[in-house]
Amino acid sequence: MDQKTLYDTIDPEILTRVNARQEEISKGASINSKLAAALALGSIPVALAALTKDVFAQAPSDVLDVLQFALLLEQLEAEFYDRGVAASGLIDAGDMAIFAQIKAHEDAHVTAIQALITGKGATPNAKPTFDFTAHGAVAGFNFSAGQYETFKALAQAFEDTGVRAYKGQAPRLINDKAVLTAALTIHAVEARHASEIRRLRGLKGWITGASRDDLPAFTQGIYDGEDNVMQGGVDVSSLSLTASNGGVDAATEAFDEPLTKAQVTAIVMPFIATS
Repeated sequence: MDQKTLYDTIDPEILTRVNARQEEISKGASINSKLAAALALGSIPVALAALTKDVFAQAPSDVLDVLQFALLLEQLEAEFYDRGVAASGLIDAGDMAIFAQIKAHEDAHVTAIQALITGKGATPNAKPTFDFTAHGAVAGFNFSAGQYETFKALAQAFEDTGVRAYKGQAPRLINDKAVLTAALTIHAVEARHASEIRRLRGLKGWITGASRDDLPAFTQGIYDGEDNVMQGGVDVSSLSLTASNGGVDAATEAFDEPLTKAQVTAIVMPFIATS
């Protein structure tokens, strides 16, 4: 049986899920030893069988892992905006309504994710203590008056991370439509936050290439990989329409790339206080 014939015998919904899992693995998702061994054989039938078994064996532990991970990100953002909005003289009066709304969104995200975790019969992880100086990388930042530019820069870093983080975890939720829908809904809001904050800082509402703009060097991991121009196996920078409408920069700006859990963890860890 050749590859095309084999693929034609598989239910399209199953194949979609298998392909999503395969893409997730190619981007660095963890796999167990049995699946790794099966993929290493290079046999299409064996690989398809192993991937199918892996896909339909994921939830609920995989879903809970994503939810707890998302909760950490939302707790970070919620506390950041809670403290920022409450601080005296930090946020420019003309922008306060914007950040008050973002604060309300992030607080709601925390509540929603906690409810999803509880609904799965688990206990939401406790919020850690955050260090918004990133262990001194953002020296002296303490939500004081006169630190608005630093506040906006950190907001950009957190929101740009959130957009890519949710996109990276979506394939792990493919078997749980309710949670996937909730995650994608939050993802869309995070994208709006990111665009608004970038514009408040006088930047484009989207990322160009792998540029971190004027953010400090330790934030580069947030932007690594955003210069990818391959989408669906096509180099979109080579298309004639792209060439006449911004070239390579436009090609990278048109898509947000996913981040793996490991990549996001490396970005977030500096903002978690050590005991």
